[in-house]
Amino acid sequence: MEPTRAQAWETLTEHTKSEALLRHALGVEACMGWYARSFGEDEERWRVVGLLHDFDYEIHPTLDKHPQDGAPILRELGYPEEVVEAVLSHAEHLEMPRDTLLEKTLFACDELSGFVTACCFVRPDGIATLEPRSVKKKLKQPSFAAGVHRDEVYAGAELLGLDLDQHIANVIEAMRGSAAELSLQGSGLEK
Repeated sequence: MEPTRAQAWETLTEHTKSEALLRHALGVEACMGWYARSFGEDEERWRVVGLLHDFDYEIHPTLDKHPQDGAPILRELGYPEEVVEAVLSHAEHLEMPRDTLLEKTLFACDELSGFVTACCFVRPDGIATLEPRSVKKKLKQPSFAAGVHRDEVYAGAELLGLDLDQHIANVIEAMRGSAAELSLQGSGLEK
């Protein structure tokens, strides 16, 4: 089966109800689509992987289960092994090699897209004028979005062979294109 975005969305929403997790999946999907176009890869497949990477998190919220216990579900639903392996590879604790550009990109986009989202939520204009330097400044504040693994943000850019500023700029651009869907337009209120 060649998975479609619609099928991936159905799988995701069947297992995920949290608005925050759905927004995260959409954010990673936007980044994966952007990078697929940039690299000349299969955009639909890359978007599918972005949507599905945490599809099982609500049912398997611990490292001893996520995402490894979600993999059999994806296989049973007929997702190709390339998709399943990419989903598995994003989990640092599984220590799987990231051999494909798809796997490297998913890892690189996962934590950073979440961090960019957090940055947008504290800005009156959301993502509209967000720049890499603002994101980097926030990365240096351990208490800000404390759940984001900074080492994975840095490692992700390195894995793609990109300067951190460039990777952040790419992720911002990708997410800016989906700002309304991701609720990143800001409050419109001046501080």
